[in-house]
Amino acid sequence: MTDLKTILGLFFFTLGATMIAQQTFAQSGNALTGAWKSSGTDDAGNRYAITTIITDGYFSTTKYSMLNQKFYGTSGGQIEIQGNRMTKTYEYDTENKSRVGTSESTEFALDRKSLSLSADGSKWNKFDDQNMRAFSGAYLITGRKRDGQIRTRTPGARKTMKILAGPYFQWIAYNSETGDFFGTGGGTYTTVNGKYTEQIEFFSRDPSRIGAILEFDFEIEDGDWHHSGLSSKGNPIYEIWTLRSKL
Repeated sequence: MTDLKTILGLFFFTLGATMIAQQTFAQSGNALTGAWKSSGTDDAGNRYAITTIITDGYFSTTKYSMLNQKFYGTSGGQIEIQGNRMTKTYEYDTENKSRVGTSESTEFALDRKSLSLSADGSKWNKFDDQNMRAFSGAYLITGRKRDGQIRTRTPGARKTMKILAGPYFQWIAYNSETGDFFGTGGGTYTTVNGKYTEQIEFFSRDPSRIGAILEFDFEIEDGDWHHSGLSSKGNPIYEIWTLRSKL
């Protein structure tokens, strides 16, 4: 049985998630937090990678080939862990839009840094980086600076989420009510001396950006992530991201 000290520790680790959500996710969910990778081969014989990022009760799974500059698809949303069973509720799915708003459950088995899912027999390996755990989370964009002024907004059905765990990140733009999908990109990241650096491994709208390295300034203000620099198109950006657990 989880004691009060453990509950409080988990509460502060996730920077504001509710105690109820933490108790649900704490048992096996904390062990699942991170980036998980699998692989496969498509009908043409091309190898692809599948990355799943899990953190703070949210997940995103993406299939892509960095070598062939190909994006196959992505899906994600909320994830709930109870014992050895995970339940996913989809907010987006590029390969099957009808799954948006639905849930599915499967049992899983953990063995150190290996994960097996009973639903499809798939096996996953964990990629973790303890130095980045404090930065991991599921964020929504809540503000931008334009013409020297910061303009904020409360996210609605149309969202832009950035999810980070281990050394991996992904941003996704979508509508969680209609299932419409607007774009995604992701790869690996580092945070060193106030610099947040991304290396792009997939980009749904423009594969020519794969392999690009983008460096940004960042700081945390009142729990929000302020992120500034040049976009992949070379345009200046200043964004504010807020943990979903705070909204």
